[in-house]
Amino acid sequence: MPFDLAVIDLDNTLYAADSGVFARMDKRMTAFVAKELEIDSKTANELRVKYWKEYGTTLRGMMLHHGMEPEAFLHDVHNINAHEILSEDKALDKALTRLPGRKIIHTNGIHEHAERILETLGVLHHFERIYDIRFHRYIPKPCKETLAMLIEKEGGTPGRTLVVDDMPDNLAAAAALGCKTVWITHETKKGTWDYHIPSFHHLPDQFSSTSL
Repeated sequence: MPFDLAVIDLDNTLYAADSGVFARMDKRMTAFVAKELEIDSKTANELRVKYWKEYGTTLRGMMLHHGMEPEAFLHDVHNINAHEILSEDKALDKALTRLPGRKIIHTNGIHEHAERILETLGVLHHFERIYDIRFHRYIPKPCKETLAMLIEKEGGTPGRTLVVDDMPDNLAAAAALGCKTVWITHETKKGTWDYHIPSFHHLPDQFSSTSL
C-alpha cells in the first residue's frame, strides 16, 4: 500500500455513531456549561452546539469567550463509563490487523478517554501513539497545522499518510495537505475524500480491491 502512516479518528469512527457514547458526553457537556456559566440547560445546550459548529469543539468556544480552564471540563465530559456501552469488537481487531502501516489515534478528546475506549474495544495494542486535544494547545480538528505537525512528529509525509475520520471537515484539511482520506459514513454524497465506507470494518476489503 502507498502509505506508511494511518492517522485514525476515535469517536464515531472506530465504533458506531449511534452507540450512545457521544450522547453521554453531550449531556455531561451541557451540564458543565450550565454550571460554569450559571445558565439554564436549554441555553447551555444551544451554546454547546453553537461553539461546536463554530470552533470544532465546545471547549474551544468556552476557552475563547469565557476564559475557561480546559482540564476540569475535559475530564468531566469524558467520564462516561464507556464499558457500559461498548464491548470487545473482534471484527474491528481483525480489520486493524489487516490494515498495513503504523497506526496512531488523532482525537479531539483526551488521551485517557481514548485509552479507555480502545481497551474496551480490545484494540489498544494496534496503536503506537495517541494524539489528543492537548497536542497543539487545545486547538481541535480540523486544523491543517496540527495535522502537519503530527505527521512530521511521526516522521511521515502527507503523501504517504492515510487519514480516516467521520467528519468531512477534518478530511478536507487532510486532503489539502495531500493525504489520502477515508470518510466513515452511511451517507453517499461525494466530496474531497478519496473513499467513503459505512464502517471501519469495511476498510481492508475496500483496499484489497482498489489501489490507492
